[in-house]
Amino acid sequence: AEDILHATPFARAVRVVAGDYSLLERADAVILCCGVGQRPGETRMQLLERNAAVFTGVVGQVLRYVKDPIMLVASNPVDIMTHVTLKLSGLPREKVIGSGTILDTARFRAFLGEHLGVSPSSIHAYVLGEHGDSEVLAWSGIKVGGVPIADFARQMGQDLTAEVIDRIGDGVRRAAYRIIEGKGATYFGIGAGLAHIIQTIRDNGRRILTVSGLTTDVPEFAGTCLSLPRLVGASGIMAEFRPDLSDAEDEKLRSSARILREAVDELVLDTLV
Repeated sequence: AEDILHATPFARAVRVVAGDYSLLERADAVILCCGVGQRPGETRMQLLERNAAVFTGVVGQVLRYVKDPIMLVASNPVDIMTHVTLKLSGLPREKVIGSGTILDTARFRAFLGEHLGVSPSSIHAYVLGEHGDSEVLAWSGIKVGGVPIADFARQMGQDLTAEVIDRIGDGVRRAAYRIIEGKGATYFGIGAGLAHIIQTIRDNGRRILTVSGLTTDVPEFAGTCLSLPRLVGASGIMAEFRPDLSDAEDEKLRSSARILREAVDELVLDTLV
């Protein structure tokens, strides 16, 4: 807290303190980023049982002081921890949000922007499904300034060859592993992503974000926490959408959902009940 406090003179004034759970009283939103760290080479799924045990105690302590907060989950594996938080808290589904693939989506847009020579903010591209190894890069629906990605790339003289697609895809999927191997953990990207979600909630921004949540309006993924384009505002998740995908992307997304369902079923039955 003190280190962060020393940075505040260079930004907007804010009060930074460290303390116990009682300081959460009257909070509108609580970010859950507790848990054990991801080890080099360890998948997010391998973190499952270790972090679920931590959450069992933390969620109960939070709810002692805050009765109806929005809970924003950042701990990995985030989709499953979002499901765990829903089960432990009993909160309405719209109030439990996982950071999901918001960072993967940002990485995807950053790599695309670098290749195309255009600001990532002008690129509509999404990563869906699990925040992890089975995530789906939705290439078929990408548009830049309303122009399909392949046409835009051609006009810019930066064709999307198979080599480029593979390089960008690998860059997105392997980014966290490379950073963890190099410095032990990711900080800045996910921190900025969480701040963006909280700002959207605070300002009722009604933005479309690829956050994770319990799916109810897309029948084939009902009951599963995974990332889809969702409308986020002051009340949390306000709506969710089923994007148009190619047949191959659709099958990959279904496979990602199956992986998450199987992991949750095993955890809930053996650990939490």
